[in-house]
Amino acid sequence: MIDRITAGELAHKASQDNTKYLALEVGHAMCHDVDFQLRECIEKHRNIIDEDEFCIVRVIAEDNLIKNCKRIKYYAWPYLPSPRPNQSAFLYNKQRDCITHRLWVLPDSRVMAFLSSTLEFVPKEYLTMQAWSVAFFKGVFWEYVRYDQNITMLSEHEYFLENREKLIKAGCQLPNSNSSEPFDFSKIHIENVVDTVKPVRNENGLDIISET
Repeated sequence: MIDRITAGELAHKASQDNTKYLALEVGHAMCHDVDFQLRECIEKHRNIIDEDEFCIVRVIAEDNLIKNCKRIKYYAWPYLPSPRPNQSAFLYNKQRDCITHRLWVLPDSRVMAFLSSTLEFVPKEYLTMQAWSVAFFKGVFWEYVRYDQNITMLSEHEYFLENREKLIKAGCQLPNSNSSEPFDFSKIHIENVVDTVKPVRNENGLDIISET
């Protein structure tokens, strides 16, 4: 077994660091291995997704237990994923074996709200992000992305509607907004709560990519 540093240990170390970092430097550090991670995600899904093109999605998420830890997730869908803050989406083409479009890059929710509502001038590098944010809040996100990128890929909802019969025959359960069950909070016990500042070693490690 490889003795790995756990996410808890990394977070504890980061919490004791008083160094002031530039946001731009942090951003570059979080993106240094994006190409490698995108290719790894492509290789995992290219023989699973039976479409000529599919989307690779990158999401930055907060950790539920460790407050100063961020996780970066990569996954693939045969349709345009539902947009959300801190999300990037790319279009991969099997025949060309490359990413052909950077579909969108959305910042966190506060930046999205500011960009979509401000009347002030924004720097040139934020203009495309502002357009995506405006389209998101106006409810025309799919229409704008397809127009902007000159593509015809369906959204998740549209994909399920168009392929409904095929998916049912394949044994897939289509999403139903009425079928979700509420979480049973009685399952939570005090002994399950962990001090998130104290490092905890996990035998299998955690999928931490970066921390702040």
